[in-house]
Amino acid sequence: MILDMFRVPDRVAIVTGAGHGIGRAIAVALAEAGADVVCCARTQQDIDETIAQVRARGRRGLAVQCDVLVTEQLEQVVAATLDTFGHIDLLVNNAGGSIPRAALDMSERAFEKIVRFNLTSPFLLTRMVVPHIVRSAGHGAVVNISSGASVQPVQGLAAYGSAKAGLNQLTHILAHEFAPEVRVNGIIVGRVQTPGAASVVSEEELRRAAASIPMKRIGLDTDIAACALYLASPASAWVTGRTIRVDGGADAPGLSPTPSLRERVLGERDRG
Repeated sequence: MILDMFRVPDRVAIVTGAGHGIGRAIAVALAEAGADVVCCARTQQDIDETIAQVRARGRRGLAVQCDVLVTEQLEQVVAATLDTFGHIDLLVNNAGGSIPRAALDMSERAFEKIVRFNLTSPFLLTRMVVPHIVRSAGHGAVVNISSGASVQPVQGLAAYGSAKAGLNQLTHILAHEFAPEVRVNGIIVGRVQTPGAASVVSEEELRRAAASIPMKRIGLDTDIAACALYLASPASAWVTGRTIRVDGGADAPGLSPTPSLRERVLGERDRG
């Protein structure tokens, strides 16, 4: 009976950033647990590949190309989901990210874009989806994917960490506003090996990061997917407004990707 509580039979889930990595793993996990999945990302080929894995699990899938920075495209995702499936039960706000950049090098425009990507867009999509969950399904769940940078001082991630910290608090507030019909929870993701991380972090840096984690390894996308499934399923029926840390027990940032302030300021002055 307990295992049945982790199933989401015939639920319809929207997963953003589902083209690869954590988003793809979550989409596949939901399909394995019985859900039909709407996969959203900017690259059509990526979400087509995810949908193929969803269908291989015997579930229906819909690939919707979407840039979550564009409000109209978020609206199109919701409309396409309702046109195809007729209802929405679950939403996973996974799309997000940022390339490390020193705060002194970040423009106003870049800062605001990162905040929109990681905080405003999840809020907008949640605001669009929740009324349909209540009208069509009666109850459901939202899962927000946050980051260790929201609770740890990771150099180079001032905008990203601030936005994800905002997402944690948004999760808490919306859970109170939407209860009891819609549960809202989040996952604070630690250092995970994904295609996006691999593009900005070297193998040596990953080894050093792993050494600082109590579990002595970098996380897997399936580590996060398992927690997302728990929060989306009836297994967590009495859980809302919470952010769960899935990070191997890490209590401190494992990387410092930007130079110190002294190096930056005095180094630039010396070169001048």
